Amino acid sequence: QVQLVESGGGLVQPGGSLRLSCAASGRASGIIFRLNAMGWYRQAPGKQRELVATISSGGSTNYADSVKGRFTISRDNAKNTVYLQMNSLQPEDTAVYYCNGGPRVGSTSHSWGQGTQVTVSS
Repeated sequence: QVQLVESGGGLVQPGGSLRLSCAASGRASGIIFRLNAMGWYRQAPGKQRELVATISSGGSTNYADSVKGRFTISRDNAKNTVYLQMNSLQPEDTAVYYCNGGPRVGSTSHSWGQGTQVTVSS
């Protein structure tokens, strides 16, 4: 069982930046994390959860069109952590951000964490 803990959210003005972290822990989490593709998701009030960015076990990345060129996903397997660098933030990026992963890109094999709130407002 892998536990995922997201952090790094906050209140930021439009045009600002944040870096989110997602740390995996639990039994065999290190091996599982290294073998998993990971992704960042977000859910805005009244909307469905959407996929924002993914990174494969080999480091290949993909992004939703809405964040392409502004967000960067990366991973540090030694720390069992996946990151989301968010630049040029806009009010429409306001949401709770979650991470998850699994054997294939887009898999959500683990229990969802509590997420981290990102609010973009002046």
